[in-house]
Amino acid sequence: MIVQRRAVSAVLAAAALLLTAGCSSDDGQPSGADGGTSASRTAAGSSSPGSATEETPPAKGSVKVVRTVATGLKSPWGLAPLPGGGLLVSSRDEATITRVDEETGEKTELGEVPGVSPSGEGGLLGIALSPDYAADRMVYAYFTSASDNRIVRMRYDEKEPPGEQLGEPDTVLRGIPKGEIHNGGRIGFGPDKMLYAGTGESGDTGLSQDRESLGGKILRMTPDGEPAPGNPFPDSVVYSYGHRNVQGLAWDDEQRLFASEFGQQTWDELNAIEPGDNYGWPEAEGKGGGSGFHDPLAQWSTDEASPSGAAFAEGSVWMAGLRGERLWRIPLKGTEAAADPQAFLQGEYGRLRTVVPGDGDRLWLMTSNTDGRGDAKEGDDRILELRVS
Repeated sequence: MIVQRRAVSAVLAAAALLLTAGCSSDDGQPSGADGGTSASRTAAGSSSPGSATEETPPAKGSVKVVRTVATGLKSPWGLAPLPGGGLLVSSRDEATITRVDEETGEKTELGEVPGVSPSGEGGLLGIALSPDYAADRMVYAYFTSASDNRIVRMRYDEKEPPGEQLGEPDTVLRGIPKGEIHNGGRIGFGPDKMLYAGTGESGDTGLSQDRESLGGKILRMTPDGEPAPGNPFPDSVVYSYGHRNVQGLAWDDEQRLFASEFGQQTWDELNAIEPGDNYGWPEAEGKGGGSGFHDPLAQWSTDEASPSGAAFAEGSVWMAGLRGERLWRIPLKGTEAAADPQAFLQGEYGRLRTVVPGDGDRLWLMTSNTDGRGDAKEGDDRILELRVS
């Protein structure tokens, strides 16, 4: 049985409603290799088509590498910009969180997250800051333990000595299936201040269609781990299902949620997420899945992408590719691609793991060459600052 917390009261849920009214493993090998606002407009930010007032970005864009921010990172996975400056980076295999000074590149280890059990594609994965970070200083982390994948939160106190700046973890959600592959791991707070998590089916394909399982899903919950008001299924954190291994989450300016996902041997996907929708796995991979399945808005062969992190900027979703070793730009018109995806930086920096928004037309991009699958480059893994259009 999967442990899920009870929903908040019906009164709170009703009030919130009134207020708000397929994955290859990292290297593109088949399963078994080691490889929002939210809901709908009445619940959390829907994937509705674009309105006539939305501006469509140009078909072709551009990417300029402004500078290398830091090098020498070890198995980096999650990246979270701090308000006022600084970047937090999680190390999948070392289970540490490090602060990077984005001006000097200096690295300060906050501490090790207890309970992490790195193995295969699992370990310390995504990180995110509390929507009330200025007041509570809470850092959220998704990680693989000895028994499951789970989400915890820890207080960051920079006044403590380096290595001792993380408080004891408080478990927010446990019981997400774990495996050597397909552990998901991306987390983020949407515009609705709810916590979203992308999970994988851990190699057990049947979990994706099982709405009682937390595997192969996008989850939506309160910051305390309760099912969020307006979720599509009663007393459940499940937001969408039929996913293979969700790796990236991004919200556009209209609070619509998009998610990148590994396919198996045929198609990787970028999906526009609607609450309660079924995205097809394992019955469907890529477009044309048939009635009852939500088709992706864009798809790629697995050697072109193996998509990881995603971010929205300048009217487009930007998607990092691991096996594909490139950054994809997908210009949007509402929840549809406005033009063919465009690739940048192909082969220049190796495997690309995470991309997050900066200010305006800036993105932070982090590589992933020291995770056991890439060829470590000079200086190992790095963070880059990009200017995009």
